[in-house]
Amino acid sequence: MTKNRRLQFEILAAICLIAVPFVLPHLNAAPNTVNRILVWGLFGLGFDILFGYTGLLSFGQSAFYGTGGFVAAYLLTRAGFPNVILALGIGMVASTVVGYLIGLLALRRTGIYFAMITVAIAEIFFFVEFNPLSEWTGGENGLPGVPTPSLDLGFTTLQFTSGWSLYPFLAFCYFVGLVLALRIVRSPVGAVLSAIRENPLRAAAVGHNVRAYKLTAFVIAAAYAGLAGGLLGVLQGFMPPDAFMFETSGQLVIQTAIGGRATLLGPLVGAAIWLFLQDFLQGTLKLGAEWKLVLGVVFVLLVCFLRQGVIGGLRDLYALVAGRARRPVPEPATAPAPARPPPQEAPMPATHHANASYTGPILQATGLTKRYGGVVANESIDFTVRAGELRGIIGPNGAGKSTFFKMLTCEVPPTAGKIVFEGRDITGMNVTDVCHLGLTKSYQVNQLFNQLTVRENVTIAALAELRGTFKLDLLRGVGSVPGLAEQVERTMALVNLTARADAPVAQLAYGEKRRLEIGLALASSPSLLLLDEPLAGMSPVERAETVTLLKSIAKGRTMIIIDHDMDALFELAERITVLQEGRLLVEGTPQEIRGNAQVQDAYLGGIHEALQDEPA
Repeated sequence: MTKNRRLQFEILAAICLIAVPFVLPHLNAAPNTVNRILVWGLFGLGFDILFGYTGLLSFGQSAFYGTGGFVAAYLLTRAGFPNVILALGIGMVASTVVGYLIGLLALRRTGIYFAMITVAIAEIFFFVEFNPLSEWTGGENGLPGVPTPSLDLGFTTLQFTSGWSLYPFLAFCYFVGLVLALRIVRSPVGAVLSAIRENPLRAAAVGHNVRAYKLTAFVIAAAYAGLAGGLLGVLQGFMPPDAFMFETSGQLVIQTAIGGRATLLGPLVGAAIWLFLQDFLQGTLKLGAEWKLVLGVVFVLLVCFLRQGVIGGLRDLYALVAGRARRPVPEPATAPAPARPPPQEAPMPATHHANASYTGPILQATGLTKRYGGVVANESIDFTVRAGELRGIIGPNGAGKSTFFKMLTCEVPPTAGKIVFEGRDITGMNVTDVCHLGLTKSYQVNQLFNQLTVRENVTIAALAELRGTFKLDLLRGVGSVPGLAEQVERTMALVNLTARADAPVAQLAYGEKRRLEIGLALASSPSLLLLDEPLAGMSPVERAETVTLLKSIAKGRTMIIIDHDMDALFELAERITVLQEGRLLVEGTPQEIRGNAQVQDAYLGGIHEALQDEPA
């Protein structure tokens, strides 16, 4: 996306915000309703970064909403603080700090456990506000007398009072928040957050510190919530205690779902639908408390029929009208993908991570053992690979090959033994750190970022090498990372996916997905690449194509390959290691392994001997 194209969205948003006070009064829109929509929209910007872009569903945002609001309100009403805008900033900082501390605890768990922790946090903050801290928060009465802001320009003073007079201040706050949110989601950090939403396991495996990025999103959401909470007090003239209520968090989730998550504008649209319907049902139809029942039915219908929210529905409608409906192309059931010529581009440097001063084996495992309770997956394996070697690993099902690979890449810690990579003991390190040392793998079952394009998938992997495990470059575009575009193009060419660069992963054929799986591992320019069954599930044509690809990328690169296709592996590998029942059975050249009686016993269970002894 070009810079001018990106600015169109911000310009259009600014025009719409400027037009609102000139258009909506003619539609009998209440100014306080419009102002509340802006506050909820700002609140939702941070939540959408957390939920929509990172995939973390938090029900505890009311804790930060209330914290920012009550800190600002206390300064302005009890402490005699003179500057409203500065008080709002202090409240925002307070929420940010609280968000960081809470995030350290909550992000120790994932999925439903993370969500339940945030529910507990919201309830704790609500209790504390009503009881131990009621002297400072006003308890059930809240904090009345919150003043409206003013801005001294030197030659004049802008006073924002209430109604449409307060709208420009709130609109400006929302616009600044929107621009910052857009910069964040378009930044390298935003790209990594989207990858974490799609597949946190693979995001960590390609070299990103997943927990640190999750904490970043959590803190950003807390900061937005704190500012919105402060603006709520300014808007209403007092800080209400219901800011801390669990219902506040629930309403935020519902509004975001209605409008469309991962859109940034979704929370604003959802808030507009929610609040206008509330006013219509209560004010016009005089439904009283029953308005929640009707609104609940509307919410259920919207979620059922517009699963991507209102904005997602409009986007799909536009694509349909324009003839570009984004429907996944079904994978062929029997017909294989057409064979493609092998890539012509030179492979990427294989020794980007290599320790030039080290001349010994690139990888050496000693006594490697893994036990799961009483089950022994691997036992006392000694394994050495030379730099530049292409090693194959074979063994019958259940031989412990995948567990062995996971230990080599530090996905699982060994029960006993030692792993040395380029002269460095990596035993006990995590998969993210060893990826940055130059050791990475592809997975037996594809671990891709399925809702992203091929180019975006490779970009995620390349960003880890170029930026390190964690970097807060929140306000620069992904395209500004030096060398990124070249590395992404080179990797796609290497796995012959350049023509499919902008296709969503869900539209790829199986063979293309397997090549992309290899491409994600290659994008970090590893000095040692481990491939776990790269030929699994392929048709004969796809296998032949992938074998050609593996021969191409093996030049000047150290590789270890597990696969059940022994003919292909014997063609590729210089040496073969055979595992049986979690132990090292034998090692040798393909010719030695092919005629080894122990290997035949392992695969055939002695049947070959019975056949040899059977009389003719």
